[in-house]
Amino acid sequence: MASILIKNGRILDPKEGRDEKGDLWIDGDRITDAAGRKEADADTVVDAEGCWVLPGLVDLHVHLRDPGQTEKEDIGSGARAAAAGGFTTIVAMPNTRPVIDEPDRVLYVKNKAEQLAPIHVLQAGAVTKGEKGEELADIPGMIRVGIPAVSEDGRSVMNAGLCRQAMRIIAEADIPFLDHCEDADLVQGGCVNADTVQEGEGLPGITNTVEDVIAARDIMLARETGARLHLCHCSTEGSAQMLKLAKEQGIRVTGEVCPHHFTLTSADRIPGDTNYKMNPPLRTEKDREALRKGLADGTFDVISTDHAPHTADDKRYGMKEAPFGIVGLETAVPLTITELVDIGILTPLQMAEKMSGNPAVILGMAERGTLRTGAEADVVIIDPKETYRIDASEFASKGRNTPFDGRQVRGRVKMTICGGRIVYSYPPGTE
Repeated sequence: MASILIKNGRILDPKEGRDEKGDLWIDGDRITDAAGRKEADADTVVDAEGCWVLPGLVDLHVHLRDPGQTEKEDIGSGARAAAAGGFTTIVAMPNTRPVIDEPDRVLYVKNKAEQLAPIHVLQAGAVTKGEKGEELADIPGMIRVGIPAVSEDGRSVMNAGLCRQAMRIIAEADIPFLDHCEDADLVQGGCVNADTVQEGEGLPGITNTVEDVIAARDIMLARETGARLHLCHCSTEGSAQMLKLAKEQGIRVTGEVCPHHFTLTSADRIPGDTNYKMNPPLRTEKDREALRKGLADGTFDVISTDHAPHTADDKRYGMKEAPFGIVGLETAVPLTITELVDIGILTPLQMAEKMSGNPAVILGMAERGTLRTGAEADVVIIDPKETYRIDASEFASKGRNTPFDGRQVRGRVKMTICGGRIVYSYPPGTE
């Protein structure tokens, strides 16, 4: 049984409230007690001086495009990108081709991940068959083969009665509903945020109401059914306000913000550059500040990426025609440190909470999101001071569609350990 000693690091354990300099021992696939042990006892010694040592990051919101669009990403490449970004557990969205709406398709992802992925890949199940919003998918069957959550990501279940029926099923199973809030009847061909910037470009806009209407509806359905609701990629001031009120009323609801939404606004868009096209769109400064405030005060529980790879050919179409989405697994850590931690919006321990501890709790994983003795040996080492420019050409992901290419940031993932195995190191070969 191989052992790893990580020495001299700043240990950040959100579940234990631990923030102190120390050593961390790993034996096999578990974190073990360091008492009385010497460096000579370790098979591998990693000097983490000046670095943060966190539980492996957990991303609740990733698109792997597998099956059906593996020219954009596949389970292996997406998992390697996750490891490079410090993530040891990711949840894949079901809007693949075909949609993951039955047990055999869940097992396809599970079996392929076991063969190809260096990290834990979990597959969410669709709410409706084919994500058509007409008939419920086999949610009980997918639960039996291990889905951690359901989601209709990419769209909302517009039939409120059907959505309520699904929530009753998942309430009984006690798994979360990962909710993409978008009223399809209000989109009306919009491709960017509806504001003065969009008006000047002559493009159709997406209003805040598109998100807020479904967020409000589904919070009410969660209150009625007792389901655990998680609001994905929140982007509006209204979502922040409703989430805070729902929590005060004791409704079982959590929410996430993506790095692009707490970093950029619609005014940052470069006209015609489809790498700035995502759904929900980049909003106004007022919305961004509400998201940042909500992260700081605990209204928002999670930072997720909504990693959405596309080919360069896909993104060469104009703003109206190009697909929504950007990659995010390999930029989440530096953007969070640069845009939130370095300026005092979050502490390092709060960052660990929102990128590891809380998402692990939402998934019901007691042995992940923590560094306590006996927990799974999923660990990430981050140098928070290293400054560099993001280079999309170096991504492990097949996707290069990011507005952050060339952006100067601070915070480098130096090593990712999953199940006691070093699955990523920077520079390569420094294990």
